[in-house]
Amino acid sequence: MTDFNRFATIRRTAALGALAIGMLAFTPAQATPLPLFPFFMTPPMQLQPAPQLQAPQADDEDAAIELPARFKRQIVSYSTREAPGTIIIDTPNTYLYYVLGGGQAMRYGIGVGRDGFTWSGVQTVTRKAEWPAWTPPAEMIARQPYLPRHMAGGPGNPLGARAMYLGGTIYRIHGTNMPETIGTQVSSGCIRLTNQDVSDLYSRVNVGTKVIVLPMDRRADNASGKRG
Repeated sequence: MTDFNRFATIRRTAALGALAIGMLAFTPAQATPLPLFPFFMTPPMQLQPAPQLQAPQADDEDAAIELPARFKRQIVSYSTREAPGTIIIDTPNTYLYYVLGGGQAMRYGIGVGRDGFTWSGVQTVTRKAEWPAWTPPAEMIARQPYLPRHMAGGPGNPLGARAMYLGGTIYRIHGTNMPETIGTQVSSGCIRLTNQDVSDLYSRVNVGTKVIVLPMDRRADNASGKRG
């Protein structure tokens, strides 16, 4: 090989080496990522879950009222020949007894009919309803024409959280949105309990349950555990 050719080969080799070193040393600039949504597009709307509707609470009004101890729901000694599951309304003492058997009963404080609106007799529970609607009977509207003709069920309804309808009468055992009236003679003949208590009683009672309503002159005092 001539000196000229040898020199040309050396130069070519050196040039290729420099090119390779330059390529290894070169680091391209970090590419800026494209936005997820181009400027002419709007990101999809984030849908919020629909709010959960709360069922009416049976004890909203009750919580603000402290009943006297004797009107609070409690198991008491109670001697009777009536079968377990029977309801006995002690009108003069404003108590409702749910007979448990074995000489015991669950006792609830109640509100009863005002003067001239008490009644007595034996009925059966013919229907049960949760948060019942209220349609005042014609007799009540005749006395109080300002009453609504119909009211949907709910916390503001006078029948409260639960109702148990008695035979073919206009009377019911029901809750109330006025728990302060427990222990008084206030209704048009219906038997009222706090919403907590009527919900408890409702869970125990079946359609067909026997209900005994005692007159004002017949007491069922619990003090002696005997019906008078």
